[in-house]
Amino acid sequence: MHKIEEWLDDIGCGGTLKMASGDASFRKYYRLNDGIQSSVIMDASLQKESVEPFVEITFKLRDAGVKVPKILFQNREEGFLMLEDMGSRHLLENLNESNFELFYDRAIDTIVKMQRADTEGLPGYDAAFLRFEMELMEEWYLQKYLGKTLDEKSKKVIADTIECIVSEVLAQPQGVFLHRDFHSRNIMLTPQDGIIVIDYQDARIGALTYDLVSLLRDCYVMFDPKAIERLALSFRDKKGLNVNDATFMRWFDFMGLQRHIKVLGIFSRLYLRDGKDGYLKDIPLTLKYVLDVANKYDETKSLAKLLEELS
Repeated sequence: MHKIEEWLDDIGCGGTLKMASGDASFRKYYRLNDGIQSSVIMDASLQKESVEPFVEITFKLRDAGVKVPKILFQNREEGFLMLEDMGSRHLLENLNESNFELFYDRAIDTIVKMQRADTEGLPGYDAAFLRFEMELMEEWYLQKYLGKTLDEKSKKVIADTIECIVSEVLAQPQGVFLHRDFHSRNIMLTPQDGIIVIDYQDARIGALTYDLVSLLRDCYVMFDPKAIERLALSFRDKKGLNVNDATFMRWFDFMGLQRHIKVLGIFSRLYLRDGKDGYLKDIPLTLKYVLDVANKYDETKSLAKLLEELS
């Protein structure tokens, strides 16, 4: 914090600094209050390379009409940004059975806007990256977290299923802006319940349904599956896609499999490697999503059976 205070002195911004939050990365956030107004300091000093993408993507999203924090000051060399204070109303803390459809509908409108954003310079979500992410599950969840030793037959089931999922994901429309972590903890609310987007520095270009499944099959909260399907199909209609319900939901399901298989590995790694045990409580819901969807399709039932046995 000392370097942050020195930087704030250099730019003539005094006040009281208090820890606001941390996230799944190595970034930290502080709230700066000068007695009149407050701002948020993003400390990415341990991930300085994330600052430049954050700044660039902020402007891409603002140009697309997406509500994001304004960047007030920046120090890319040290990894510090001063951001507009968007308050502390996260969507997760305000979601319930009576309002989730309203909030999700507004967030879907935001995805449609995000997908209009300029994607120049963003990396692609290609087959190799899709595969790499899912392989985290075998290493970190099954082997290191559950302590399982996999035989060749089990490894083949996982590898074959991963290839199937990659193929299915790449069969849907590609080339749109992806936030990559668009869920209730990375969505904030204005006082009027408008949608504010944060934590988008890892954006890529990829499959149409990625951010949609991140939102609607959130690893931190679950709502009625029939309502979730209606909301997913409403996105299709808002995009004006000429595709039937079954095909679109297949796109949605296989994209969700890719994301949730990956997240099993990431949550386990956050605990084992980074000492962050807060994500362990979210593994059961993430696993439920994987099993529910994998059991729906002949191509993925063998993975469901294997995970049920090992977990």
